[in-house]
Amino acid sequence: MRLATTVFLTDETIAPARLAQELEQRGFAGLYLPEHTHIPISRQSPYPVGDGPLPREYGRTLDPFVALAQAAAVTERLALGTGITLVAQHDPIGLAKGIASLDFLSGGRFTLGVGFGWNVEEAADHGVADWSRRRELVRDRIALMRALWNEEPTSYEGEFGSVSASEAHPKPVQRPRERKGAPPLTGPRTLLGGAAGPKLFAHITEYADGWMPIGGRGLTETLPALREAWQEAGRGPEGPQVVPFAVHPTPGKLAHYRDLGVEEVVLQLPPADEAEVLRTLDTYARFL
Repeated sequence: MRLATTVFLTDETIAPARLAQELEQRGFAGLYLPEHTHIPISRQSPYPVGDGPLPREYGRTLDPFVALAQAAAVTERLALGTGITLVAQHDPIGLAKGIASLDFLSGGRFTLGVGFGWNVEEAADHGVADWSRRRELVRDRIALMRALWNEEPTSYEGEFGSVSASEAHPKPVQRPRERKGAPPLTGPRTLLGGAAGPKLFAHITEYADGWMPIGGRGLTETLPALREAWQEAGRGPEGPQVVPFAVHPTPGKLAHYRDLGVEEVVLQLPPADEAEVLRTLDTYARFL
């Protein structure tokens, strides 16, 4: 089972390049970075993982694609990913270019973690006007990006956006994944975040490679439902990939994931300076 990591990298924490080198040297599988462009002071959206004020790092987060590009430049094997990209808050044509460039420059090491968001005020500043339809917006934007990632110029006309058949290079290094009765999935490996349920699982089986559940609780009950939906959608025997995210590891927890057939787990690192992060890596190294 592969052990990757995630951390809120900020202007006050360990630097991306330093962390990436330490991860690769120690044998960790990957680095996933979150995304928040800004946190409006007038925020009314509740903090989704606890009571009290929003932790300081949310408003200081480095751009994940810039940080991951730095990490890619100083490593050779370390997998790189977002955990997660707030797709609704991006221009999809520009986002498609950035993703393809990072996958190309890293030699196919990028995973696109996709989230639907929780901060209404942040999303509104990006023009997300109808919060209740953000899942449909994300679905549409990913379809547009996949059109740009096709080998042949491909147009796309969606509810929220369109693109004409275009020359769009570089292409992602990762090869398309076949789907029964539907065009192949182009672009890098794509994992959707979100709470378990029929709506999320329908999105996963339609346009993603798997699921990125935060914390990984309740997988004994939810994994069979996702796997059944996957088979019913004709997606084949190789998925869905399930990657528990932001996990605080214990031997029992990791053994449980392994018994469920999980092949990758993303461990949470503290948003701290170099000394504290490296101490945490030393603690986690016993699980490798």
